[in-house]
Amino acid sequence: MSLIGQYVFNGLMLGVIYAMVAVGFTLFFGVLDVIKFSHGDTLMVGAFAGLTASVGMMALDISSPWLRLAAVVITAIAVTGLLGALIAKFLILPLHKAPPLNTLLATLMLGTVMREAVRLFYPDGSNSQPFPSLLPTGSVELGDLSLRADNVILLLSGIAIIAGVHFLITKTRLGMAIRAVAQDGETARLMGINFEAVVLLTFGIGSAMAALAGVMNGLYYNEINFNVGLLLGVIGFAAAILGGLGNIYGAIIGGFLFAGLQVLGSATLPALIPNIPSAYKDVFAFAVVIMLMAWKPTGLIAEKSSERV
Repeated sequence: MSLIGQYVFNGLMLGVIYAMVAVGFTLFFGVLDVIKFSHGDTLMVGAFAGLTASVGMMALDISSPWLRLAAVVITAIAVTGLLGALIAKFLILPLHKAPPLNTLLATLMLGTVMREAVRLFYPDGSNSQPFPSLLPTGSVELGDLSLRADNVILLLSGIAIIAGVHFLITKTRLGMAIRAVAQDGETARLMGINFEAVVLLTFGIGSAMAALAGVMNGLYYNEINFNVGLLLGVIGFAAAILGGLGNIYGAIIGGFLFAGLQVLGSATLPALIPNIPSAYKDVFAFAVVIMLMAWKPTGLIAEKSSERV
């Protein structure tokens, strides 16, 4: 039972990270009907910005883990929030009236530029970078199940972040404006909503969530690399599509479902097929997602739409 509990916990931990990335894709698609393929690389930039903040704090002889963690989080959010808004301002909005393929290609190339820039210009950027362990490293005992305290904190923090963004979207004036723009941008303008400001804020929020996912990933695995956003971006996008692109609940469900498939693959593949490493869990998860998408092309929770008159 303790082994099963560990697998379940690992699935929840990965699911939170994937859901945070998937929610960003959903927010972007909701307000402008665009796919921002540089989203995963924005996550990577946020993780490296946080790492740089930690190194800077150590250079200033500030060794308190909590102060360093605060600097990591604040820096990652600030850098990626601004980056997301700038991308929306100077790349996404100018291409808003262009064919969707143009935006897809532009953001795909932008992601490559960001990824290669970190690889080339960050000190030793082509190699994996150790990410500092800034959370308590004790253990939490739940019956026969022993969990690392830092992982429990990360899981609860991720759930709180997702809940906070959900509250922002559904219960605040800003959230109402975002939903109005997502429903009908032209009508939202006529009702006095600042369309551009809402778009910039939405891209900033989605990018900040990606940064937090990148920091959590670094704290969980204790390392990051310039390619970390590539796989997480693909997984987050797959989770958003699986759940139903444009639906925040679907993005969350898709993230946890994908993580569950990975954990299931890592637990069962070595037992079913001898000599096969658990690293094939990604192959298993993507294969199942392909079959689910063929069965349910609109996603598990189809986006609600209404005819615009």
